[in-house]
Amino acid sequence: ITMMTHQRASLLLALLIGSALSFAPSPHTTNRIVTLRRIQQSQTILNAGGFEWEDPTSDEADPGVENPYKNPSLLKSTDGDDSLKVDPARLLSPRLRGCNLYFIGMMGSGKSTVGDLVARRMGTYNFLDTDTILERAAGMSIPEVFEAEGEEAFRVAEAQVLDSVHAHVRIVVSTGGGLVMRNQNWSKLQTGLVVYLKVDPEVIMKRIEGTDRPLLQTENPLETLQKLTEERKERYEQADVTVEIEEGMSVEDVADKCVRALHDFIDDN
Repeated sequence: ITMMTHQRASLLLALLIGSALSFAPSPHTTNRIVTLRRIQQSQTILNAGGFEWEDPTSDEADPGVENPYKNPSLLKSTDGDDSLKVDPARLLSPRLRGCNLYFIGMMGSGKSTVGDLVARRMGTYNFLDTDTILERAAGMSIPEVFEAEGEEAFRVAEAQVLDSVHAHVRIVVSTGGGLVMRNQNWSKLQTGLVVYLKVDPEVIMKRIEGTDRPLLQTENPLETLQKLTEERKERYEQADVTVEIEEGMSVEDVADKCVRALHDFIDDN
């Protein structure tokens, strides 16, 4: 590794710590590990989303919020409308109790777009994209990093980004497609909930046709994408939640599907 060494690592950390996103580290690092059991301690009551619950920003609070998809009282009954009174994503935030969400999947699967929308809808979570952070730290685009430094240097820098990001709470993180292949990265991802956006390679190619993505600069990009998908399949399928995306689904549809799957996962765990 040449340019992507101490100077850029220092710049990367400075960007993270001084980021305008203003996400705060947990005062108790051990609480970063997923803990979905209720702890009835805090009595601070807030009005949010049309309901009362204990302070969702407290690591010791029991939000007392149920799965809105399974609670008939949260459904409208007028005119036979079964749409929810409140955004289920807003109710997801207190149920997670600060636990981070990590979106994984192949390039072009929609991790950044969907992750950003989910974070915005949750209200109390910030969104981070590991590729964007890396580009800012390196002062180069991802294709430029690959060309100047090679894939191995990129993967090392990518791991440094994740190492810095995972120490914070209440964030939704979009990760690079190949990040899952390093064991050290999985240990970081497992401190939160991992969401796999599963998209067929053929659908992805329609989205990113003509792309400058480094790994697809081959004679047969679709074949390369299919091979990469198969190589990463075992890791992707270790995610806590898998969301299958069909051609034609909107970003809003995918975000809805993610939110519902996360509520169900919390119920089951």
